[in-house]
Amino acid sequence: MDEVDEVDVNEVAHELRLVVGRLVRRARRPEDLPTPQAAVLGHLDREGPMTTAELAERQHVRHQSMARTVGRLTDLGLITAGPHPSDARKTLLTVTDAGRAELRSQRTRRAGWLAEAIASELDPRERRDLVRAVALLARLADH
Repeated sequence: MDEVDEVDVNEVAHELRLVVGRLVRRARRPEDLPTPQAAVLGHLDREGPMTTAELAERQHVRHQSMARTVGRLTDLGLITAGPHPSDARKTLLTVTDAGRAELRSQRTRRAGWLAEAIASELDPRERRDLVRAVALLARLADH
């Protein structure tokens, strides 16, 4: 790879990061949960019950930071804490029905906003290009 290719790759990476960040921010609404709380709910919903330590590890944050996030979600009734089945010293966190409903609501709202933007801003050819781009982005996310 010559220097021009490397510069182009870096420029594309920089622009992609900016655009994806802007897209994510535009899809959010003030009533949405803060990102750390939504991320914890998402992990628990996708992966099942976990301890605070396991969540902290997955989110790459300190245990104390995760404990604050978990406390807020518990206060909101979006997760519950119960006994760990194999270690009585640990607490297992689980998403409540209200937590799942909140996740569904946020996901539906964001997807609806994005679908409306795609329908109003992109012509049929661009929509087909977007389908291919999503597959490429998924590959990058799996890297």
